[in-house]
Amino acid sequence: MAIDRAGLAEFLRERRSALQPEDVGLPRGQRRRTAGLRREEVAGLCHMSTDYYTRLERERGPHPSVQMIASIAQGLHLDLDERDHLHRLAGHQPPPRGASSEHISPGLLRIFDRLGDTAAEIVTEVGETLRQTPLGIALVGDATRYTGPARSRGYRWFTDPAARALYVAEDHAHMSRMYAAGLRALLAMRGPGSRAAYLADLLLAESEEFRTLWETHEVGIHLNEVKRYHHPEVGRLELNCQTLIDPHQAHRLMVYTAAPGTDNYDKLEMLAVIGAQSLCTTRSGTVGAEPGDR
Repeated sequence: MAIDRAGLAEFLRERRSALQPEDVGLPRGQRRRTAGLRREEVAGLCHMSTDYYTRLERERGPHPSVQMIASIAQGLHLDLDERDHLHRLAGHQPPPRGASSEHISPGLLRIFDRLGDTAAEIVTEVGETLRQTPLGIALVGDATRYTGPARSRGYRWFTDPAARALYVAEDHAHMSRMYAAGLRALLAMRGPGSRAAYLADLLLAESEEFRTLWETHEVGIHLNEVKRYHHPEVGRLELNCQTLIDPHQAHRLMVYTAAPGTDNYDKLEMLAVIGAQSLCTTRSGTVGAEPGDR
């Protein structure tokens, strides 16, 4: 398929002008004259340089890759029909829909964008983290940095000892059963050739603990509502975990909270300050870098 530069540029301009800062979790600020978002705001949402995005809107620049178009579709909060249209304009076949899709629905993103001061994350059904709030990163680290099968938290649980260090030891056995049971139920639902099948085959070959649990054929072992952490910065931390499921994309929005006035609430507040300070330090070391270069 050939790229339709004029159509792509027009579609990007139209979608940018239709979005308001509040739609994507950005402050409106004063003296805003632009109808919709500014180009630099969209570029930041899409994790690319303003110059690169501007060239696309002006029908110039290189042929954008599938990954770049996917990032633009997510940054502009496109729904699935709009995402598919954007891929076709860019000369690519649209990615598959359904449980394997990593495109987050606009509705789920709108909720996520309003949780800036809350520990929250969006994960796929096999536990691959797609988005985290700053406090979510301060709580469990940047889980979006992993590649390959290690993107799945269940895979990391059985193959990387460091994955368990953040959780209290008394909960490890239950969490192992939960991950194995959840993967078994998912495999039965999605079948051979699915991500669940791929991860199960890997874990059967790599983890004796997983093989032992797999042979029990357990299902229905659920996540505890209260998650207990042993955090290196604030010590023991107990948080309630609520989950919102997108039925069309099989994505989960997981939100971690503590009751106001409790010791856990105070520790979570402290962690927010620590996380903000850490983020400032990181940004000070990357001054001048384009968003697309990080």
